[in-house]
Amino acid sequence: MSQLRVIISGGGTGGHIFPAISIANAIKEINPKAEILFVGAEGRMEMQRVPAAGYKIVGLPIRGLIRPLWKLGNLGVMIDYLKSKKLAKKTIREFKPDVAVGVGGYASSATLNAAHSLGIPCLIQEQNSFAGLTNKSLAQKAQKICVAYEGMERFFPKKNILLTGNPVRQALLDPNLTKTESAAIFGMDPDVPTILLIGGSLGARTLNESVLSHLELIAKSPIQFIWQTGGYYNKRIMDELEQKGKPANLFVTDFISRMERAYKAADLVISRAGASSISELCLLGKPSILVPSPNVAEDHQTHNAMALVKKEAALMVKDADAKKDLIQLAVKTVTNPEKLKELGKNALSMALRNSATIIAKEVIKLANKEEK
Repeated sequence: MSQLRVIISGGGTGGHIFPAISIANAIKEINPKAEILFVGAEGRMEMQRVPAAGYKIVGLPIRGLIRPLWKLGNLGVMIDYLKSKKLAKKTIREFKPDVAVGVGGYASSATLNAAHSLGIPCLIQEQNSFAGLTNKSLAQKAQKICVAYEGMERFFPKKNILLTGNPVRQALLDPNLTKTESAAIFGMDPDVPTILLIGGSLGARTLNESVLSHLELIAKSPIQFIWQTGGYYNKRIMDELEQKGKPANLFVTDFISRMERAYKAADLVISRAGASSISELCLLGKPSILVPSPNVAEDHQTHNAMALVKKEAALMVKDADAKKDLIQLAVKTVTNPEKLKELGKNALSMALRNSATIIAKEVIKLANKEEK
């Protein structure tokens, strides 16, 4: 066939963007001459992250529905959706893709609906154990649905489902990383039990409050903490630590650029239960305590976390209980080598490897109009 042309759409959060970029990279590894165009939502993080990864992106004036759905503002949301679908159609006609890929998020709804109406074969990738609204609405229009969890036939046509796992950032799997070198970056002793606490954007508030309310316990504990606060909260946290006194065994930063180093240094990870985070923890065989965010659609993070908890591959603390219980449980767990070993082993058993490459091959099959 002629030069492969692929549109990839979706975003809004890192949980959508990282898999999308990983899929694009895998396509380029298989077919270096492939042309890939991203379609995202104006003003969202994909508009910076995708160009930084070396790909072109078109922005749509699309935004999410306002809940409850009867709110008057949704009239404007629907007008923006229609504008976005029109722009998506124009983009597709000009780019002439062989296949369209949706990874969830506002933009993928307009883009894949437009692609389907123009006869372009579609593939969607669902990261979560509880399917998002966008992907559920696209289910009947996609020839292939790549999922990360078993039992997804309750959301999608079984004949089109392929269990692939979630693509992750390739740097995390660098075999040359050592714990000693990684710990040194954070000023840590590699022989002392270490907890990595990953706060990100606005969803980090509960995790941050959990630390701030247990500074005395942290200071007295025979362990080390690497704490990513998220940029939004960092200044207030640093001011509070200056007043109360920062424990010497607490490394604090707004953002960790070398997350592979932080994972390698850690014996236990505290994280929200986003799909990408869980996939990374499983691939690395990292023991974890998951705190599902209550501020996500259809409580999908609790479903994600429970998929691991049921297999004794992670512990879970509810958001409402975290401020009181999280740090105490973390200290107890990280000083229990047998529990860490059990959690890590069970997490590793749930890992699905080479996800990006498997998905990329399915994308290319669809573009070539090959049968399953």
